Amino acid sequence: MTQHRTRSTLGTLGAEAVATALLMIGGLTAVILVVSPTGPLAGLDVAGWARRFVAGGLFGLSGTAASLSRWGRRSGAHLNPAVTLAFRVEGTISTALATGYVLAQTTGAIAGAAVVRLWGPWGRGVRWGATVPEVGLAAWQAAGLEALVTFALVALVLAMAARPTIRHLTPWVMGPLYAVLVAIEAPLTGTSSNPARSLGPAVVTWTWREGWVYWVGPAVGALVAVAVLHLVTRHRVGQARLVYDRLLVDAEHLAADLLADLRPHVSRHRTYGTVGSNLRNRR
Repeated sequence: MTQHRTRSTLGTLGAEAVATALLMIGGLTAVILVVSPTGPLAGLDVAGWARRFVAGGLFGLSGTAASLSRWGRRSGAHLNPAVTLAFRVEGTISTALATGYVLAQTTGAIAGAAVVRLWGPWGRGVRWGATVPEVGLAAWQAAGLEALVTFALVALVLAMAARPTIRHLTPWVMGPLYAVLVAIEAPLTGTSSNPARSLGPAVVTWTWREGWVYWVGPAVGALVAVAVLHLVTRHRVGQARLVYDRLLVDAEHLAADLLADLRPHVSRHRTYGTVGSNLRNRR
């Protein structure tokens, strides 16, 4: 039994690593093709914010695709240490398993970033997706901005994942969310919101300027998001996952309806049992 559980856990963590690598390959490729000044679309007369909007949307949709892949469905598709931290604070995952998820995410991110280096000169203009704060921006300001964008991410996905009627749609919010966030914030910090996403290109390109910003900022943002959700809503996530099958959601609704129908009968049965017990005691 223990060996089976260990193999299952390792398989889940392996799936998380693959899903994170897919996110990196798809997302960073979008950045290189759409935004890079040395990329194939550099000659198009398109406003910078519009390029970022498209690239951010494609990056988010890469997260959607990774989440809905067979690997994302198996692992629950955290794809981000900040999301795993939020689940740990919510109590839906153990410290040991959360640590395994973070190791899987960072491993997958480095592997994915290594694949993206194959774009060669096209990626040089954006350092193959490496994130660094804007020149002149103080490190604490950059960390604050990363906390802000991570807060938006974690608050939104946890709020959706906590509601059975809409949680199957959670992966689909990534595209619109990142289209807006990247269009507005990317010139300042790169809109990472994901320590693994920043670590992968940092390792591959050896770009380490203010690297702590991309760990501390997202961690603070995730913690604040959980705290705010506890203040403003009674809904809580029940599992450490962001991807749910609609069939499973429908089954849960059916089970809830059946329980609701059975509850009055169970109550009457308990009442009759209590009355019968009292009569027997009187005799």
